[in-house]
Amino acid sequence: MELYEILNKITDEGIIKIIMSKPKSDAQYKKIIVSAVDNGYFAEQFIEKQAFHKNMQKSELLQYLESIVLDYLQINAWTADTEHIILISKKGKVSYKRKLSLNTAAKTNHNRKKNYISEEGENVPPLVDMGIFTAEGKVVRSMYDKFRQINRFLELINDELKNRNYQELNIIDFGCGKSYLTFVLYYYLTEKMKIKANIVGLDLKADVIENCNKAAQKYGYSGLKFQLGDINGYKFEKKPDMVVTLHACDTATDYALYNAIQWGADLIFSVPCCQHELASQMTSDKLSLLTRYGIIKERTASLMTDAIRANLLWYSGYNTQLLEFVDMSHTPKNILIRAVKSQIPQKTREKYLAEAENVILEFGFSPTLYNLLK
Repeated sequence: MELYEILNKITDEGIIKIIMSKPKSDAQYKKIIVSAVDNGYFAEQFIEKQAFHKNMQKSELLQYLESIVLDYLQINAWTADTEHIILISKKGKVSYKRKLSLNTAAKTNHNRKKNYISEEGENVPPLVDMGIFTAEGKVVRSMYDKFRQINRFLELINDELKNRNYQELNIIDFGCGKSYLTFVLYYYLTEKMKIKANIVGLDLKADVIENCNKAAQKYGYSGLKFQLGDINGYKFEKKPDMVVTLHACDTATDYALYNAIQWGADLIFSVPCCQHELASQMTSDKLSLLTRYGIIKERTASLMTDAIRANLLWYSGYNTQLLEFVDMSHTPKNILIRAVKSQIPQKTREKYLAEAENVILEFGFSPTLYNLLK
């Protein structure tokens, strides 16, 4: 079969996902991934460190594929239960085969796209003011990475909320800063999930709080308030259902986690930052290899900080995960702690505490969260 006949055939079958890889030397993009979405197709076109995207109707897909297919030596396409593999030699010879496939990757990508906070053309004022969307609702090319990062954050939250029947959520955001994620979270909960959200953003900078409150009023976000205050010892008027802390520096994360535990919050989402505390304390006779080299010591202490926090959350009655999170400032600190209040057997809780205490004892640590919980 000729190349264009193959494309026409698999397009007629209903493409769920298609990947074009192994680009020729003059190809504009290194790789292209096209995924089916509700009303058409969504293309991600990758260069070295950036991705450009394109939305198209179903009727436009074949023409789009025909215009770029000759730039690539390999094309993998998935339909309902079949993977189609097209290989093109450097001399232009085409080989084609098909095999049965569960199509897991394609379906996952399809579903994840539905979790995006906004399709292009939708009016999301905070995203426009942040410079992520144009006034027409298009994603600004240079901000596409940040757009994907925001969606990653919302996906992690959505994973827990989708199976819960919340009609109303009380949320506190410690160390909210300029709060673009707080605004996006409020929009997502109220507009997309139809949950009544009462969110308090807390920060130490008076000018930041003032500007955020003005923005909330501008958008008509009546359930979103910002207050001046310290994480340590903050008194919340209502029991929070969810506590969010993004890039709270060093031990500020520990105070946020401690408060969340004391309130009995159902959900905790925390992206720690600047874990200096344990690095300055870290010593070991048995494992001095991990303390000898500065960069190794710093990274090990950082990972141990979050591992100890996770275990202490388990001990405190939270099913806890450490998840990969694309950091907003593109730093290596890309771990998100997701903790869900659960019924955890006392024996299991004691096990997690013992594991944390073994590490604390070995390296001479005195972690803030551990001391607070004691």
